[in-house]
Amino acid sequence: DCITSGFICIGLSNLLDTQHHNVLVNLKHRLFRLESGNSSLCYFFSSQSILSAIVGERVFASNGKIVDFASALHSCEEAGGTLAAPMNEEENKAIMDIVKQYNRYAYLGIRKGEASGQFKYINGTPLSYINWHQHEPNSKGKEKCVEMYTDGTWNDKKCNMYRLTICEF
Repeated sequence: DCITSGFICIGLSNLLDTQHHNVLVNLKHRLFRLESGNSSLCYFFSSQSILSAIVGERVFASNGKIVDFASALHSCEEAGGTLAAPMNEEENKAIMDIVKQYNRYAYLGIRKGEASGQFKYINGTPLSYINWHQHEPNSKGKEKCVEMYTDGTWNDKKCNMYRLTICEF
């Protein structure tokens, strides 16, 4: 299958320095520990156009799929991760680099809380970093999800729009 064949490391390891290679190998080992036969994981990583970025111990990766928010989140969770959500400027830049390479806006793992009306990470914690585009968030038309523009700034957006999937592991 796509994971046990070493697809992830074979395609990317020659592009990475030792530190990043070690992080990627660690990610590969985490993937191996998932239940065998996880077809969703293979589906996520079987794309020919995977782009990734590494910041510290976090790996951000996109398979290039353009889907709605719920589908993007589900795809990332099935692969053992979650939707990318920058917690600092360096992570925001790493995600932005992937967005720029695909030239597509991407959903972030940030949503408006039902009770508070405040934007939070999808795990419910308050945002530790923000990079809103000018005059955003504006909540036009009940926009509860967040997308990243190609310049790295954020916009609140309806969750049924089709955007690039970027996961974090």
